[in-house]
Amino acid sequence: MWIVEDDPDWLRGLVAYLNKETDIEVVWTANRTDAVREALAGSGDAGPARADVVLMDIMLDGKPDGVLLAEEAAAMTGARIVMLTSMEEKELIFRSFQAGAIDYQIKSDFESLPSAIRSAYASRSPINAAVADRMREEFRRLKQLEREFEAKKVGDLITPSELQLLDLIDQGYTQPQIADKLVVSLRTVKNHVNHILKKLNLPGSREAADKVKEMGLFQRGNDNDSTK
Repeated sequence: MWIVEDDPDWLRGLVAYLNKETDIEVVWTANRTDAVREALAGSGDAGPARADVVLMDIMLDGKPDGVLLAEEAAAMTGARIVMLTSMEEKELIFRSFQAGAIDYQIKSDFESLPSAIRSAYASRSPINAAVADRMREEFRRLKQLEREFEAKKVGDLITPSELQLLDLIDQGYTQPQIADKLVVSLRTVKNHVNHILKKLNLPGSREAADKVKEMGLFQRGNDNDSTK
């Protein structure tokens, strides 16, 4: 295995600790980004022995260069990448897995590293529980951003008068009742509905009203009728 770690004391400690394991051998280490790239570019006698597993510090010289190196190492060597960090920053966790890492270990829990390395080698790495929690938080955050983006997109498509019409449909008004309430012709209501369905690419006014309601675009008072 390889270890990439920019703290020399921590690197020495990791090598000594992991080499005590009879089935783990640290064949190469690096503490600089450029050294890793040189090793990845080398082949045969020109570079270090290839690794089955790479233990990659996410922060190198104060920057999260380990994320990009993880992607490069996974693509160029096929090694299983285990990210190593003292932080539990959910954005970096998410980016690490996007880059191809299969596990993410916290330095303070170094005693679990031998087991994590064996699991990575066997391609059966369970995600650290704390990491899994942060990944779930990040997925929830991204899902919320996706919902907000979709709501804004629909809100930009629908005019205030069309939104008012959909609100009445959601409240159970029929098209003739809507025409009477808004003092417009039934033809005008039908035209508005057709325009809305084309904009939202939906088959019926009920589906359109449900979609807008689900996105929280109706602004109603306590009496639930925003058209008054």
